[in-house]
Amino acid sequence: MFFPLSWILGTSEWNLNLVDCFFRGLVGACGISVLCNLMRVYNFIQTCIDSETDNGDARESSSAVGRFRAALQFWSLTVLLSLVGSRVSSLIVLEFSLRAIAAWASAGLDASGRGVDLLLIQCQFSLGCSLTCTLDFLHQGAPHSSLGLFLAAALSWALANYSHDLWNHVARLYPLHSRERYCGKCITLLTSGHTILASLQRAVLKAFAVAAVASTATVYDHFLSQKDALKFWTPLTLCYTMLVVYIQEEQHRQTGPEVLLHTVVVRLGALLVLMLTVGTWSDVLQVLTTFFGEAVCLLPSQDLLQAVLKVCSSSCAFLSVFLAFFFLLREIM
Repeated sequence: MFFPLSWILGTSEWNLNLVDCFFRGLVGACGISVLCNLMRVYNFIQTCIDSETDNGDARESSSAVGRFRAALQFWSLTVLLSLVGSRVSSLIVLEFSLRAIAAWASAGLDASGRGVDLLLIQCQFSLGCSLTCTLDFLHQGAPHSSLGLFLAAALSWALANYSHDLWNHVARLYPLHSRERYCGKCITLLTSGHTILASLQRAVLKAFAVAAVASTATVYDHFLSQKDALKFWTPLTLCYTMLVVYIQEEQHRQTGPEVLLHTVVVRLGALLVLMLTVGTWSDVLQVLTTFFGEAVCLLPSQDLLQAVLKVCSSSCAFLSVFLAFFFLLREIM
C-alpha cells in the first residue's frame, strides 16, 4: 500500500513511519509560514511609516481568497517536505549555506542590503528542509520519536497560527490603531516593529547553523563514508562553488522575479545532475519534488520581493539625489 511513497523516500516499507514524515513536514511548513508572515508584518509597518499608501494587497491577503491561497500553500508545503528525505534535505541545506556565505561575503558591495533581504525570501523551502533534516537527525533511534515530533509539530502549529493572526490583524487594523494608540499589539509593533527583520535574520541563521551540523553528519554517512569518495566530491564541490559565485554576480546585475526563478532552476538543475551521478532514483525524484517546493514558496511571495525591490529603488534614488546635490555644491564653491 505504501510502496510508492517508501520508494520515493528511499526507505523500505518496514522502517517508514508516515506519521513521523508528516510531523516533520508540518514543522517545516510552519517555519516557512512564520517567516513569511513576520516579513509581511515588517514590510507593511515600514510602508505605513514611510508613506500613506493604499493597503489593497493587505486587504486581499486577509480576505477569503487570500486565506484559501495561504492554506493551499501551507498544506502543499507540508506534503512536499514530507516527501523529501534526509539525504536530499541535507544537500539542500549545505548548498544554501554555501550560497548564504557567498551572499554575506559580498553584502558589503551592495549598499542597499538587497542581497540579504533577497536571501531571506529565497531561503523559504531551504528553511523547511533544514527543520526536517534537524528533526530527523535528532530523533534517530529515539524510543518515543513520534511523541517528540508531535510535540514539536504542536508548538510549531501554535507559532504559525499566532504569526498568521498577527499578520491578519496588522493588515486590517494597524493603520487605524497606530494613529489611535489603543491596541496593545499595534503599539508594541509601532515601537519595536523595526527589529523584526533583524530578529528573523538571527533566527534563520541559528536554524541553518544547527541544520548544517546535522546535514554534514547525514551527508558523511550516506555519501562520504565510502572509499575514495572525497576524490570524487572535491571537484564537484569546487565546481558548485564557482556556480554559486556566478549566481551571486547575476543577482547583483539584475533584479526582478525572473532572477529568483532563474537562480532556482540553475542551482537545482546542478543538484539534479549531481544526484544523477552519485545518487539513486529516489534522490532524483526528491530533487524534482524540490522544484515544486521552491515554486510553491516563491510564486506567492511576489509581494515580499516587490517590497524589497521598492526599498532598494528608494535607497538608490536617495543616493543619486545626494550625490547630485554634493557635486552641485562642489561646483558652486
